[in-house]
Amino acid sequence: MKIDKNSISDYNSQYKDTFEQEFRFVSDSLEQKGLNVESVVKKISDFQVAIPSWALGAGGTRFGRFSYGGEPSSLEQKLNDIGVLNALTKSAGAVSLHIPWDIPDDTQAIKEIAESHGIAFDAMNSNTFQDQPGAEETYKFGSLNNTSKNVRDYAIQHNLDVIRIGEELGSKSLTVWLADGANFPGQLNFQNALKYTEDSLKSIYQYLPEDWRMFIEYKPYEPNFYSTTIQDWGTSFMLANACGEKAFTLVDLGHHLPNTNIEQIVATLLLKGKLGGFHFNDSKYGDDDVTVGSIKPYALFLIFNELVYGMENNPQNPSLAWMIDASHNIKDPLEDLLQSIEAILIAYAQALLIDQKDLREAQLQNDVVKCQEILQDAYRTDVRPLVKAARLKANAALNPLDAYRSFEVRKELIKERGNKTIATGL
Repeated sequence: MKIDKNSISDYNSQYKDTFEQEFRFVSDSLEQKGLNVESVVKKISDFQVAIPSWALGAGGTRFGRFSYGGEPSSLEQKLNDIGVLNALTKSAGAVSLHIPWDIPDDTQAIKEIAESHGIAFDAMNSNTFQDQPGAEETYKFGSLNNTSKNVRDYAIQHNLDVIRIGEELGSKSLTVWLADGANFPGQLNFQNALKYTEDSLKSIYQYLPEDWRMFIEYKPYEPNFYSTTIQDWGTSFMLANACGEKAFTLVDLGHHLPNTNIEQIVATLLLKGKLGGFHFNDSKYGDDDVTVGSIKPYALFLIFNELVYGMENNPQNPSLAWMIDASHNIKDPLEDLLQSIEAILIAYAQALLIDQKDLREAQLQNDVVKCQEILQDAYRTDVRPLVKAARLKANAALNPLDAYRSFEVRKELIKERGNKTIATGL
């Protein structure tokens, strides 16, 4: 299914007068404070977040998965679904493939489909946390940290294959997330596991194309519940430094213990020039991976405050890769992704409103109250008209989720694909 510009234009015409009133009120208020509203709107409009190829099907938990009608049963159909998201938002102009779940059968055809939707290929993700049919080795006891050199070499080769596929598609980065670890005390030697992991990552790194980057993800627990070999940002940072200047830490919001100060981690990595990218989601108890901004929107805003500051003040850090990494569980996956995109853009817009000069002065004066007021003034501003203005500028729908339902997208997908299709990669 494709949504054309005329359909979106017709949809927007219903809400244009109301939008203009809302935007005029907010922009007048912000300009009185000395903010350049046009600049803020452009930055929102330019923001792009990648959609992971696994996220277009019905979600679930380790206890069960509940199918959703019209699921994409091929990579081609997944790209078409991302095309719907991008047409509605103009902020989902990239896909992040997970291999071996979504290996292209015809690379050129896949590139043409993506191009027809204005979609680029973001970071490639190498899956070495589950065995595939016909696998020569097993990842049951780890991949890059495995005590068996044969298994480590097998996992290294998979990463090299992922790089090759990415090169053919036009990707420029590799994300490595490892489930490697232990479920029980004494199961592995911590030092050897870390050494094997570092050596394996270095082996992958030496085959990285000159214009590529490697992102090393971390996670404190799950699927192993006693230890994870790359368990925190410090370990990831250390491994990235060991690999070289093209290796960076990747921050996944859900990959932290409860109440971790993620914004401080972000600031530290930006200062050191080692923040490579972001996986957006939200959590209540642990690695819940629920809809972005659905639980802790203020925490997301504080993280974006550090990101905005870092992007302006840390030229030593390269441009960041953004991806949604949320599990929709019982929601329509496309609706969940639309909600996540909205939450990301709102938090980004709020952070762009922070008067950084006033905040720096208040910090230098140790005026703690004023610091809090500056942040909360930006957070409490209704920035939705700014996000809508950015969408209108890009010929996207003013209200993407409402437009999605108005166009009866899910109904059309069920009509095209049937009610019993199951997406790959879950």
